[in-house]
Amino acid sequence: MFLKNTYRVLFSENKDIYKSIKNIFGFYPGNVFLYKLALRHKSATRTKLKGLKINNERLEYLGDAVISAIVADFLFKKYPYESEGFLTDMRSKIVSRAALNKLSLKLGLNTHIVAGNKQGKNSRSAGGDAFEAFIGALYLDKGYKFTRKILVNRIIKLHFDLEMLELSEVNYKSKLVEWSQKNKIELSLDVINQIGQKYQKQYEVAVVVDGEEVSRAKDYSIRGAEKLAAEKAWIVLNKDVPLNV
Repeated sequence: MFLKNTYRVLFSENKDIYKSIKNIFGFYPGNVFLYKLALRHKSATRTKLKGLKINNERLEYLGDAVISAIVADFLFKKYPYESEGFLTDMRSKIVSRAALNKLSLKLGLNTHIVAGNKQGKNSRSAGGDAFEAFIGALYLDKGYKFTRKILVNRIIKLHFDLEMLELSEVNYKSKLVEWSQKNKIELSLDVINQIGQKYQKQYEVAVVVDGEEVSRAKDYSIRGAEKLAAEKAWIVLNKDVPLNV
């Protein structure tokens, strides 16, 4: 297998990307074209038969889901006694757009992005998008178990200080309020339901933007429910806005 991979790298027209993936992530790709697609920004879109768009957006969608599932599983096992709110906060800090943008830059993945113009190449979300798409490609190429191994051992454990993340705090409610005021958009966080009684009572809060519900969440306190709902809303509304995490 080693000789086969070495031969493929040395004599392939894609030897540069083979070597880069090996250096950054520690493995040789199987289907290298998946990874090339993952690094093709939407500004460099090509259109095939029946209007099929050739860029990394579909792989980004898949990678986002895979990353979220793996990080959730990792945190669930690492912190067996922590609450849902804690786990949700930690996952958000790891998978936030700002965190993935910084990670992509640190790994050097940005230098391999193919864009149609400088604006696309330098887009503040291009790096994070490419990383998500890369993980989507990895999942299709190598499967879930291998993807989890790479993401946990070579990404989370090497590039994220979990103790520091525990201490950091992202106030999504404040960010939502600031965003709505800046853009002159009506925003409210409403208690829409109360479930249970006394010590078992939970509050359900909805985030409403310009009269439309964007997210909702439940917790045993109104503040906790607002925090969770605000985080969900922030992710939906401001995917490309950097967070200070």
